[in-house]
Amino acid sequence: MARPVPEGPSDVTATFSLLAAGDMPPVEVFNADGESALLIVADHAGNAFPRSVGNLGLDAVDRGRHIAWDLGIAGVCRIVSDLLHATLIQQHYSRLVIDCNRPPGTAQSIPEVSDGTLVPGNRALQGAARLAREGEIFRPYHARIAAELDRRQAAGRALALIAMHSFTPVFDRVKRPWDIGVLHHRDSRLAHALLAVLRRQGDLIVGDNEPYDVSDATDWTIPLHGERRGILHVGIEIRQDLIAGPDEQAAWGARIAALLPLALAECAEVAA
Repeated sequence: MARPVPEGPSDVTATFSLLAAGDMPPVEVFNADGESALLIVADHAGNAFPRSVGNLGLDAVDRGRHIAWDLGIAGVCRIVSDLLHATLIQQHYSRLVIDCNRPPGTAQSIPEVSDGTLVPGNRALQGAARLAREGEIFRPYHARIAAELDRRQAAGRALALIAMHSFTPVFDRVKRPWDIGVLHHRDSRLAHALLAVLRRQGDLIVGDNEPYDVSDATDWTIPLHGERRGILHVGIEIRQDLIAGPDEQAAWGARIAALLPLALAECAEVAA
């Protein structure tokens, strides 16, 4: 059974309202009628800030850095979604407002420091303000993913969850060599299949749980929506300098769209 998305007090939005008229909705869905078994999700697709929080005390340079979002991944996801006619669910508010792939209430859910950069607007954040971010961004995003998975499972559809991310080429002054990483934890069926497919390409440096791995302490999307349901799932990380512009995003999107069905074909539970 899926772990429920946590709920705050019912009067949270009455005491503190985060989103206002003119702010973008917390969830965006593309190809909602997608016929593919794939459900693609992007937790860090954008770096938008609700007007109520201003810029969290950060300048434009920091708001454009990897600390604020997964650069390039939104474009890649759109290409994959369109080519495979797969439903895509994206969350466009900055991970500095609330990280939709971190357990709520943890230090990294609403970070006061990210990769050495102070986030003044997140310091000493009061309870109602924290719960408003959970209630108006985090919970609606994950509720939409859960609803889509519920609908597909109720219809008896084959499905696989693909969580898409990108990673900075250098972190803590250490250069990362991988072109792409495949992330997994308790259930590695699809991950192992995708690793094999990627390695057969011959021109990629492929990370197995690199540059990150998945755990209950550091992740939310895969443990909640993939592992708890027992469905096929995998996390994908692409290095950001490889998908910096539209042409690169299109190329990588086409490549991922070609390789994912091959990986699915190696998993007996989902037809090619």
